[in-house]
Amino acid sequence: MCTNAPQLEFWQNFFYFYQLNRCSRGTMTEEILTALREAVISGDEETARKAARSALESKIDLDDAINKGLSKGMYEVGRRFESSEIFLADMMMSADAMKAALAIIEPELKNKGTTQGKETIVIGTSRGDIHDIGKNIVAVMLTAAGYRVHDLGLDVPPLDFVRKGQEANAVVIAISSLLTSSMSFQKDVIQYLKDMGVRAKYLVIVGGGAVYPKWAMEIGADGYGKFAEDAVVLVNTLMEKKERSLVLVEGKTILGEA
Repeated sequence: MCTNAPQLEFWQNFFYFYQLNRCSRGTMTEEILTALREAVISGDEETARKAARSALESKIDLDDAINKGLSKGMYEVGRRFESSEIFLADMMMSADAMKAALAIIEPELKNKGTTQGKETIVIGTSRGDIHDIGKNIVAVMLTAAGYRVHDLGLDVPPLDFVRKGQEANAVVIAISSLLTSSMSFQKDVIQYLKDMGVRAKYLVIVGGGAVYPKWAMEIGADGYGKFAEDAVVLVNTLMEKKERSLVLVEGKTILGEA
């Protein structure tokens, strides 16, 4: 059997360098994701910005940058705070580091034009609550998924959710509450929609540290997500449903529809 030696050598070299490049790129991606996680955990804003820029320059999946990098780092910070390993000041520094990275990543998501063709979402933290870490993650992840997101910020009065929903022609209103004292305002948003005769126009989803499935059911919400990363699964599921029923999502898994 005759073999073209130069041609065989060419393809052997080609596949060698192809695999080398894949391994190198995989290692670089993991290094960037680790840098994002560690920057958030340590509360280092400058390192977070640098890692976010590296993520853009390396063209790694921005979903991974958020989910496997920033979000995982913030999850670890939350775990350490709950177990009293760190203090509130440490958690706030981590939140600032995460915001610094998101400020660099978010414009790139919008510049890609991925938000064309999908529905509009209004999001905010409910009245009396000034915690916005989880809400910020949700807003960015929904943007990354192609939705047009209007972020009202924190300490948002119930009527402002309704007004912005009407102004932006939104389909979804997302309300976050970390404090139990702010949960009642989620119910107020739904009541305003009913009083104005526009409840059927909007899908209302709730989440946050203080919120639980039974509460979502009691106030007549359309959806509940336990974790920030559940938001995209929750909204996509609601958009695909033909009939309304409460959708509960935890760990990106649909627990049930009530």
